[in-house]
Amino acid sequence: MPRQFAARFSIFLANLACIGLLAIGRPALAQQAAPAPLEIDEIAVPERVLTLDLTRDANDIWDRIRRGFGMPDLDSERVGDQQAFYLNRPGFLKQVFSRGGRYLYYIVDELERRGMPTELALLPMVESSYNPLAYSRAHASGLWQFIPSTGKQYNLTQDNWVDERRDVIASTNAALDYLQYIYEMHGDWHLALASYNWGEGSVQRALKRNAEEGLPLEYSHLRMPDETRNYVPKLQAIKNIVSEPELFHFELPYVANEMHFVSVDAPIGVDLATAAILSGMPLDEFLALNPGFNRPVTTMPGQAFIVPTDRARQLREGLDELKRSGKGWSLHTVEKGERLEQIAARHDLSVTELRQINGLSGNAVSAGHTLLVPSGIDPDGALQVSSMLPFAAAAARQQGLKIGGSGGGLKAPAAVRTTAGGSKKAAAPAKPGAKKAAPKAAPKKASKPAAKKAPQTSKAKSTGKTTAKPAAPKQASKPAAKAQTPARN
Repeated sequence: MPRQFAARFSIFLANLACIGLLAIGRPALAQQAAPAPLEIDEIAVPERVLTLDLTRDANDIWDRIRRGFGMPDLDSERVGDQQAFYLNRPGFLKQVFSRGGRYLYYIVDELERRGMPTELALLPMVESSYNPLAYSRAHASGLWQFIPSTGKQYNLTQDNWVDERRDVIASTNAALDYLQYIYEMHGDWHLALASYNWGEGSVQRALKRNAEEGLPLEYSHLRMPDETRNYVPKLQAIKNIVSEPELFHFELPYVANEMHFVSVDAPIGVDLATAAILSGMPLDEFLALNPGFNRPVTTMPGQAFIVPTDRARQLREGLDELKRSGKGWSLHTVEKGERLEQIAARHDLSVTELRQINGLSGNAVSAGHTLLVPSGIDPDGALQVSSMLPFAAAAARQQGLKIGGSGGGLKAPAAVRTTAGGSKKAAAPAKPGAKKAAPKAAPKKASKPAAKKAPQTSKAKSTGKTTAKPAAPKQASKPAAKAQTPARN
């Protein structure tokens, strides 16, 4: 019995020792199994990706523009320099963006209709700071800065009475036609923009030089004037600011994503000051939407007044009432031997006032020409408008406008067509052999730039002379296979 008890007691002690060893070993095992704590800098933070919800309506015009960005970004030191230039002038930046607000909806609408990148809606900021009365030393005019020859080739009327390079609707349509044409020529938007500024002939020669020297054919590798070298970076800088204004601590002025203006048929013989009053608008705001007039009075059939959408009905009703009153302006045909003093006295004007209204530089006017004269209406408004049209006198190179044929009034344009915005302009001649095609979102990139020449626009005019006269272009599946442009008359 004692021997059995001793044996059992030994077994008990052995079990107790095993339990003790387990108890001692567990903390070590637990400590060994526990994972090492992660350092803070080892935690992977997912990169922030900005996305656009295209299922909702655009908040404002800037939101809509961002959705249509389609050009490759340019990243260079020049872009940073241009960006700093604009951001260091926040007052100027806001003023220009606000001024452009009245035109942006129409421009963006046209770009989307044609399948073009909406960055191009920002191009008038580079060209003219959204000032339709901007005028350069190279005689470029309007939002899109057309020089006279290119304006004529894109059917923008320029005479004593109107300059459609300053007309918002007509010039926008012409500029987008031209941009489509030079994009199809190069298959590259940066080269197209360089051509818009420098002239496609100059860009073609620069491309040829690079090709002969075995250099890249991209915009950033071409030898070009400083103005053209900075041209695309300026647009890229503006695009960057519009894309992420909060990143630059800049607040874009609110511009609603809605139609800002419509056109109202303008009867002959209505001065712009009276139209502004009938619209209930300050004269300067009215002229900002109607900058294409060289004279203070409508003189041709087919003209239109552009007014904010909420002012159109008021203007139409006012014009109808004015027509019933019989008051307005008429065209006086100068007879042989008739002097300005006689004509002015007959209409209760001074010679100075008659000259100012008609943009005359002297006291002599030849027979057969026409002069604007008041017919029962106060001329003060027209005189005020005349002083606000800075290029009217420069545009007038003849004394009045001669009446053609035996008709009793001014000749209307030979052919007119209604644009998408409702204005009317001369119809463009079709290219020989060209087929009509709907615009495509992105024409295929041509392997080699087409050896085509066309007129210049904009400011850097190093060559200034061209021999081609392109009509408004149509999108083609292969830009290189375009028809030859007709020779200049």
